[in-house]
Amino acid sequence: MKTSDFDFELDESLIAQTPILDRSSSRMLVLDKNSGEIKHECFRNIVDYLDESCCLVLNDTRVIPARLYGVKEKTNANIELLLLKQEGDIWESLVKPAKRIHLDDVIIFGEGLLKAQCVGIMDNGIRKFKMIYDGIFMEILDKLGEMPLPPYIHEHLDDKDRYQTVYAKNVGSAAAPTAGLHFTNEILEALKKKGVTIVYVTLHVGLGTFRPVMEEEVLNHKMHSEYYCISKEAADALNEAMRLNKRIVSVGTTSTRTLESAYDNGFKECYGNTEIFIYPGYKFKVVDSLITNFHLPKSTLVMLVSALATKENIMKAYNEAIKERYRFFSFGDCMFIK
Repeated sequence: MKTSDFDFELDESLIAQTPILDRSSSRMLVLDKNSGEIKHECFRNIVDYLDESCCLVLNDTRVIPARLYGVKEKTNANIELLLLKQEGDIWESLVKPAKRIHLDDVIIFGEGLLKAQCVGIMDNGIRKFKMIYDGIFMEILDKLGEMPLPPYIHEHLDDKDRYQTVYAKNVGSAAAPTAGLHFTNEILEALKKKGVTIVYVTLHVGLGTFRPVMEEEVLNHKMHSEYYCISKEAADALNEAMRLNKRIVSVGTTSTRTLESAYDNGFKECYGNTEIFIYPGYKFKVVDSLITNFHLPKSTLVMLVSALATKENIMKAYNEAIKERYRFFSFGDCMFIK
């Protein structure tokens, strides 16, 4: 299986740079994964497609303002840090320019409100830093940090909340689970009234989600690792939904990776790191349907949706979306694979 099989041409004008005013007014391409039939809808009409026979699973991770701009203590060189993974006060971070940062170097942020000392050197511009501060780290980060928008978004985001889902709760993501950005509280309430079971799981999204696959042979790609958690309440609700043979509708590839990683003849309260790589040929254990945005060419996300709906159907749907000038990527429109 070749990575080039999942490539497609996309005009840059179709890459959404800003969120639309009304989350629920995004366009939604509805794809029947079996027949390949395509319909065009508005996202708020998702309520018409789900009922009491469905279990909707959402990722309640919350994005942190993980991009920091500071200066190197010894030289005053400008340094950018992107926080990726936390272990207490140690943060694995992407550094620009990485060649300027060596062991024990210190970066100063906010005139000393926060300092970061390099305690580890990793590959691909990643370093480990010990954070030095007084007070509560997340409060300091809220003051100094910026939302870590993907590299293809060049516009400034005025409202930080527009890069959060309305149900974001558990702090820890370096990127938003963007399929969930279309939901409003009103839509969630309407779904509850229809009897849809709604379950929240957590997966903290890492930067690896945006990276194209560099290996030409798909199987040679090493998948990035992301932390996930399923509560006892969520596990019980999922087990009951599967016992009743409900359709499991996953919101986003992150919820999908969580469900498929955690399932082992049922669900239980659990947490861990997943490197699950889903590509055509994979047999889904849990997920029946998927709400998802339109993804980067040659990405693991395009491979995941192709595993669910076949590569032929996905490429047909993407070509249709391009022809109809759907908005792509994080702030773009979405697709419902039913």
